[in-house]
Amino acid sequence: RRSAAGTGRGYAAAAGRMEEDGGRGAAASPAPVSTRFVRCLYAVGFLDLFGVSMVVPLMNLHIKSLGASHTVAGIIGSLYGIMQLFSSTFVGCWSDIVGRRYSLLACILVSALGYFLLGTSTTVLLFAISRVPVGIFKHTLSISKALLSDLVSERDRPLVMGRFNAASSVGFILGPVVGGYLTELEDGFYQTSFICASIFLLNAGLVWMLPWNEENTNNRQHQQDNKGRDSFSVKANHDQGLNSAPNGAMANESFFWSPWIQLATVLKRIKAIACSDLWDIFLVRLLMSVAILLYYSNFSLALEERFGVKPLFAGYLMSYSSALGVLAGCLLGPITRLYQHNTYRLLLHSSTLTCTLILLYASALSIWMVILSSTFLAFSTTIGRTCIIDLELTIGGNEASGTLLGVGQSVTSVGRIVAPLLSGFSQEFSPCGPPSLGVGLALAAILVMNANKQKYCSHGNVNLKNQ
Repeated sequence: RRSAAGTGRGYAAAAGRMEEDGGRGAAASPAPVSTRFVRCLYAVGFLDLFGVSMVVPLMNLHIKSLGASHTVAGIIGSLYGIMQLFSSTFVGCWSDIVGRRYSLLACILVSALGYFLLGTSTTVLLFAISRVPVGIFKHTLSISKALLSDLVSERDRPLVMGRFNAASSVGFILGPVVGGYLTELEDGFYQTSFICASIFLLNAGLVWMLPWNEENTNNRQHQQDNKGRDSFSVKANHDQGLNSAPNGAMANESFFWSPWIQLATVLKRIKAIACSDLWDIFLVRLLMSVAILLYYSNFSLALEERFGVKPLFAGYLMSYSSALGVLAGCLLGPITRLYQHNTYRLLLHSSTLTCTLILLYASALSIWMVILSSTFLAFSTTIGRTCIIDLELTIGGNEASGTLLGVGQSVTSVGRIVAPLLSGFSQEFSPCGPPSLGVGLALAAILVMNANKQKYCSHGNVNLKNQ
């Protein structure tokens, strides 16, 4: 079957001949160009979140300085989330059709335009307009992850995804520090926005200079080597809808298709995903996302009310957790080898640990119990996020990785919309209300995984596919 993954399916073939061991495909050491390509994508992820995190913490202060009320600021923030909700799936699917290179470049350049407009926003209206292109096209990380899933074997995917998340998290840790320093200067917010736009332009140049020609050559060779092989897809009666888009060089040609043809293909693919049997994977993702968001929703306020600590301590504790999350991403390789690359079992155990740690935080009697739960929660949540993405791609197939990741981002966006509402309602009863509710949702996700255990453990699902 032809792959719809655009320009990125060739490095597994360039890596060498696959060895089969009990139905598992193990890739040889990646070719030098593959390693260089992947490391460049790590840099793309770092620069992306570094630039964004310079600006985002300062946006509420800036819009209030323009005279906007708290309600107007909240509405603009919600509109951005709603745009992300609906655009994630479309942009991810579009990247499957036109190829990763063009879609990634388009998203980076349009996002750069949005942050440039943000640097010129002297009124609330201009501020709102500047958020539109970013809200629609700021999906560079999702497309980068889809490209990574195309480049590496399934056996190496959790390790590579973990390192990509770690590199992005480092950017998110350093960005606010630089942004806070720049905002102390005269017209600091505007300068920070222009610097963010410049970083995105630098990112676009880095993506443009990647060795795409060599990657496309390897891609065609990989397709010839695997001619006649079948790959697992989400549902037999929907295979054609997911795998009908062109691949390799044809994906580049599809960039010049009529917009109506591209739109029709996107809608066809989204319909195929909607009619697939992936509902349980996305439900688990939604429940765990909301549970974690509820944990952090009133973190500073709850610590102050329960233990009398200052918000500054809560900030230090969250930074500490972020740093541990980076470490957890780097340790995913040994952890997956310990679990013999069984993504489902690793996800189940990490989700169970997350549920237990949130319960420990909700019932904590001292600040030391909070520190203990935060320490291990950084590891469990990082591992869980990587595993749920890997499981989506394993069950759904790499043929539509952009679409699958886009739908997953939309599901997470739903969680970001629902979590504040649930948090506000539960805080009416107790400061421990949001994390207690999160425990219930995490427990529900664990039950869903257990109820569908046979599906994940059946032959061809959790076991690695031959590349």
